[in-house]
Amino acid sequence: MKGVRNIYHHSYTSFLLLFLVMILIHPALSIYINTLSSTESLTISSNRTLVSPGDVFELGFFETNSRWYLGMWYKKLPFRTYVWVANRDNPLSNSIGTLKISGNNLVILGHSNKSVWSTNLTRGIDRSTVVAELLANGNFVMRDSNNNDASQFLWQSFDYPTDTLLPEMKLGNDLKTGLNRFLTSWRSSDDPSSGEFLYELETGRLPEFYLSKGIFPAYRSGPWNGIRFSGIPDDQKLSYLVYNFTENSEEVVYTFRMTNNSIYSKLTVSLSGYFERQTWNASLGMWNVSWSLPLPSQCDTYRRCGPYAYCDVSTSPICNCIQGFNPSNVQQWDQRSWSGGCIRRTRLSCSGDGFTRMENMELPETTMAIVDRSIGVKECKKRCLSDCNCTAFANADVQNGGTGCIIWAGELEDIRNYAADGQDLYVRLAAADLVKRRNANGQIISLTVGVSVLLLLIMFCLWKRKQKRANANATSIANRQRNQNLPMNGMVLSSKREFLEEKKIEELELPLIELETVVKATENFSNCNKLGQGGFGIVYKGRLLDGQEIAVKRLSKTSVQGTDEFMNEVTLIARLQHINLVQIIGCCIEADEKMLVYEYLENLSLDSYLFGKTRRSKLNWKERFDIINGVARGLLYLHQDSRFRIIHRDLKVSNILLDKNMTPKISDFGMARIFARDETEANTVKVVGTYGYMSPEYAMHEIFSEKSDVFSFGVIVLEIVSGKKNSYNLNYKNNLLSYAWSQWEEGRALEIIDPVIVDSLPSTFQPQEVLKCIQIGLLCVQELAEHRPTMSSVVWMLGSEAKEIPQPKQPGHCIGRSPYDLDPSSSSQCDDDESWTVNQYTCSLVDAR
Repeated sequence: MKGVRNIYHHSYTSFLLLFLVMILIHPALSIYINTLSSTESLTISSNRTLVSPGDVFELGFFETNSRWYLGMWYKKLPFRTYVWVANRDNPLSNSIGTLKISGNNLVILGHSNKSVWSTNLTRGIDRSTVVAELLANGNFVMRDSNNNDASQFLWQSFDYPTDTLLPEMKLGNDLKTGLNRFLTSWRSSDDPSSGEFLYELETGRLPEFYLSKGIFPAYRSGPWNGIRFSGIPDDQKLSYLVYNFTENSEEVVYTFRMTNNSIYSKLTVSLSGYFERQTWNASLGMWNVSWSLPLPSQCDTYRRCGPYAYCDVSTSPICNCIQGFNPSNVQQWDQRSWSGGCIRRTRLSCSGDGFTRMENMELPETTMAIVDRSIGVKECKKRCLSDCNCTAFANADVQNGGTGCIIWAGELEDIRNYAADGQDLYVRLAAADLVKRRNANGQIISLTVGVSVLLLLIMFCLWKRKQKRANANATSIANRQRNQNLPMNGMVLSSKREFLEEKKIEELELPLIELETVVKATENFSNCNKLGQGGFGIVYKGRLLDGQEIAVKRLSKTSVQGTDEFMNEVTLIARLQHINLVQIIGCCIEADEKMLVYEYLENLSLDSYLFGKTRRSKLNWKERFDIINGVARGLLYLHQDSRFRIIHRDLKVSNILLDKNMTPKISDFGMARIFARDETEANTVKVVGTYGYMSPEYAMHEIFSEKSDVFSFGVIVLEIVSGKKNSYNLNYKNNLLSYAWSQWEEGRALEIIDPVIVDSLPSTFQPQEVLKCIQIGLLCVQELAEHRPTMSSVVWMLGSEAKEIPQPKQPGHCIGRSPYDLDPSSSSQCDDDESWTVNQYTCSLVDAR
């Protein structure tokens, strides 16, 4: 037994010795510490670091571009994300560097013990009791080892942020010490020195954030209105994140905290000039951007429209003069150069002036405004009227019906209008302009009454005419049939003049093409010219006499797309001009025949490439990514930038056509709906579209909005990436959305990729770009409409170099009756190689009860 004990003791001793040797040889195996005493130091050569309690943050020296810095990063992430750099503008030129407590300060010493960075404390301290400590929240502090009170820290890194705001870190002013905390971007991805973008809280009369490029402001957040900064969108209500704004006699600061410390989240000024909230996505191994400022909107550009003008994305042009003002330079204004702004029509007289109320506004720049929080809006109005220099007033706080008073005494700059939120702004006008406005209102009322009476008379006259024509209809039809000799059995023809007489109250804005011209162009609608077929009828290829190739969409007599839908498509598409929308050439409407004549697109529809047998291999990743971008830009145009705000309602791969350069073009606007600028959603008594592309709220509750199109776009993105069709199935767990979601959750998202993408031209395959598209697709098909991004956000995410985008939630599904099956004869009889469709749509009613 004694021998056994000796052997055991010897083995144990050997193990301890071996362990100690390994620690000495491999510093990485040493026990991490978070405190540096006055007798200790960190050096580059020792490779020693400080690690915060909980192992979240690590502080030490790092090297980039042959320069050395003292910085802090997340310890457990697979790649370093730096959140603070001490000597960002004064790096060490070689690998000689030491961090230590020297005299009253924490210093970084370089070659020949030359100081390159210091905490610059001037008061005397007892060096023997001072320690430098890395706290659990990432704050690197100097304190007395006998005093743990945070308010008694001698120095802290949280007072000197670089480009990142961590939880519990403050952004803003300490009014007692005069310390101003702000963020500055890195100069480049491998250069942490101060870059050109600065994000700072201006704490003058009203606090608001400014994002500047150099000395020039690029964006402002709008003033604090008691609830939020008016120009910063409401963030998602996240249970793990709480924002806080404090304004008192001691400080004006903005901060946030995490209620779940296992989630990493931070605010960062990016290299490209965006202020972003980023959250770590462990499953993807990347940072997601939840939101960023400025938003992808032209109205977020600082002083976009000049003095006395406001920006509104729902108008065209986006810049508008305030009521009572005219463009200062009409020629420049017409050329969309708005920096000169607007000027008053009538000079203020000081007595007899009044106010026009502007609703849902981001208030003008407040740097020169006067603020009095002790009075309300009535007293504010009186004070403004009593001051001949006052140009506008508003409430300082929107809570409790509005309190406080802001008065502007100069030009009103950087104003914008929101569809919702914002607040009331009262702009001073001369009495003459107020009278004009009242007179204009009266004229509008009178005109409305007059127009209503006139429309009733017109409707009565049209009804009488229709009655007379009905009596003579049979004779007219017979005569026309005998007098025409066209190869169309049973066709009823009418002249363009007759059609225009019937429809003269409608301006089609399209050239009318003779039926005979279309018949000749399509070789009497030959089957060999057939491009495809859907519920509306057949699409034919044709060639006009001048050699121009065309595609003719011929509405069948039994089509579910009736005259109303056809006219809807005619009137809509005639007014839309965008590179990613199909271009219409004209229409042919003669009695029973209704046809649209489009530009011919050589590569036909996207579904023929994604799901066809022979064309599938011809679509590499670069082309697919370009198609995704093109469709997104076309949809953004419909939702935001066109003269009308349009919801497509039947977006799918067969309605995306490709020209000779593979440029995608959205087509088929028969089911589209025009929305008012202030309209967010609508109901319908008939659900139209195609299962597999319908959003849940549309299919099951008959509610549609821009987010319905966003859902369809998401399905298209996933189909493009995977090469699989999101087929309708009562067992929704088997469809493409569920498959993509399950792979995403399990960290195997790349497994849904169409193998053709990798096999055909692997040089174009970009895994991170594909992952980004999958993530965007899943964001677009989230179950709740309010969780889905807008198309402006989608376009920004697709075009942004940043990889950080939001984490998607579970996709939505709808369950209803089986869809209407299309005629299997839809494929061209001249090409039996594959079956696909052009501009088809399926009209299905959903039993949501």
